[in-house]
Amino acid sequence: MSAIKCPICPRGCSLEEGQTGFCKGRANISGKVISVNYGRVSSIALDPIEKKPLAHFHRGMKILSVGSYGCNLRCPFCQNYSISQSFVPEGEGYTSPEFLVKKAEELVSKRNIGLAYTYNEPLIGFEFVRDCSRLIVEKGLKNVVVTNGYVNEGPLTELLPMIHAFNIDLKGFTEDFYELVGGRLDPVKRSIELASRKSHVEVTTLIIPGLNDSEQEMRELSSWLASVDRRIPLHVTRFFPAWKMTDRPETPVDTVYSLAAIAREKLLYVHEGNV
Repeated sequence: MSAIKCPICPRGCSLEEGQTGFCKGRANISGKVISVNYGRVSSIALDPIEKKPLAHFHRGMKILSVGSYGCNLRCPFCQNYSISQSFVPEGEGYTSPEFLVKKAEELVSKRNIGLAYTYNEPLIGFEFVRDCSRLIVEKGLKNVVVTNGYVNEGPLTELLPMIHAFNIDLKGFTEDFYELVGGRLDPVKRSIELASRKSHVEVTTLIIPGLNDSEQEMRELSSWLASVDRRIPLHVTRFFPAWKMTDRPETPVDTVYSLAAIAREKLLYVHEGNV
């Protein structure tokens, strides 16, 4: 049996029967690439909507947030590596879309507005996000996706009518930076463009000293984002040493403020995070 190319992300893993992709969440099973992390929940919590972070979408409300395991990038500075790089064994932690939607409904009395797919990279589990999203829409609730944006146009376009808000990581604005994290810049830019036409979109950039903290890079990033829509909120956030990148200091608060000020020259809404 020949190898099959995974259709979900630009990495395009070519998988032999039984082989798992780079993301750890998809595999070739019986001649079809499927989500093997479907319903295998590693984390679930009722979070403030601002924690996603979303600053201009139902502020003051909460959202039931769920994550699985796996990611199609390998950021050495991953701030959430204990979840994104974890593994939920088959038969453990399984949660059905129906259960999650019922839980989301029950939590409406606690100011819950719906369901957020977050913590790991949710779009490698495309089928689970799709199935949950359909049910959430039927109940009149909201879907939120927190993603690195490294996804092909086909799967993203299929989801867009059901997703009310995205927070998309724009990790840097150079190909060298995206080479460091194991991806490419252009697909992420395309995801932001597509999503912003159909949904509420906010963008997050984690500022890492010596890697993506130059004034020039922020000028280019914010200028491009403004060319898409200058009303897209940008979250400029601090890095703290984590996972495989403990050799760099945390981002100085002054750096975050100065880069945010540069971004405000082009964008209407800029927020400093973790300061």
